[in-house]
Amino acid sequence: MLAVIALLSVTPTVPAPVDLDPCQQRRGDRSGVFQAMREGRTLPLPEIERRVIPAMRGAQYLGPEFDPDSGIYTLKFLRDGSVIWLKVDGRSGQIIGREGY
Repeated sequence: MLAVIALLSVTPTVPAPVDLDPCQQRRGDRSGVFQAMREGRTLPLPEIERRVIPAMRGAQYLGPEFDPDSGIYTLKFLRDGSVIWLKVDGRSGQIIGREGY
């Protein structure tokens, strides 16, 4: 028993993986958006918001996410305590999916 305790006390520990700081993640999201806009692969976020937010009357707009690989914006809304995610094609500005009510 003493040998097991001694062995455990000298066993090296592996540090837990470090997640990116939220500010770094947001910076990465923004750089993906800017890169896609520079390459002409997507519309600017303000244009996407001008097209989509009016269609969500009665809902509070919580903010966007952008996937630079697919060119899809996900706009998040809150209405009557329910979260709604709208998937928007970054090239056309058209709503291509909806989750929540």
